[in-house]
Amino acid sequence: MKTSTKLLLLVIFLSFYQCKEEKKSTLKTKETLKKEKKNDAKKALEKKVLKPWDSLNKENVEAFFTEYGKQNNETKVIIKTEFGDIKLRLYNDVPIHRANFIFLTKLKYFNTTVIYRVAKNFVIQGGNSDETYTKKQRRLYGNYLLKPEFRNNRKHKYGALAAARQWEKNPNKLSNPFEFYIVHSRNGAHHLNNQHTVFGEVISGFNTMDKISKVKVGVDQWPVEDIKMTIEILD
Repeated sequence: MKTSTKLLLLVIFLSFYQCKEEKKSTLKTKETLKKEKKNDAKKALEKKVLKPWDSLNKENVEAFFTEYGKQNNETKVIIKTEFGDIKLRLYNDVPIHRANFIFLTKLKYFNTTVIYRVAKNFVIQGGNSDETYTKKQRRLYGNYLLKPEFRNNRKHKYGALAAARQWEKNPNKLSNPFEFYIVHSRNGAHHLNNQHTVFGEVISGFNTMDKISKVKVGVDQWPVEDIKMTIEILD
């Protein structure tokens, strides 16, 4: 066989082999396309969660905190004040509210806020202040709300931790993500059951709550002297 003929046959064979491999590769891509898209979507969400606040907005609240909650499973926090400490346990069966509180705590949002309402024999409320820095943080963090997570066994008992919310023009009972209150009434505040989401409870520091309840307040129930606080993760 002539050399030119051999070369021609070799070129034809290589071309045929290349076409076969390209077809095989194409088929493989089609078979795995759905799986790859799913993996890409998961990676994109995880990347969002790892980003700072600009990845959270009112359109992706549940998706964001669902993923964040998986990556941050802490359930105990401590509120530190000049009157003493209050330790809290957060419930796992209210995952969005728990994840949101852990998220804010790790960002040290609460450390620029105060206990701004002391309603005698009712509730102690915090998570906001008149400080410019606090207002800037709230604007920076975005305007989002949390859907209620009502559980039949989560009542407004003494020491219950619950999310504050606006009552007017809020038929869906959406929670304010920044502000919370603790029930200080020994009899509880059961008229608020299924009106506000209860997402935790006090496990120690009831004496601290008693001390705070005795401070002097104005007609708006705002303490005459600010009660500053910091909140930290315990586990």
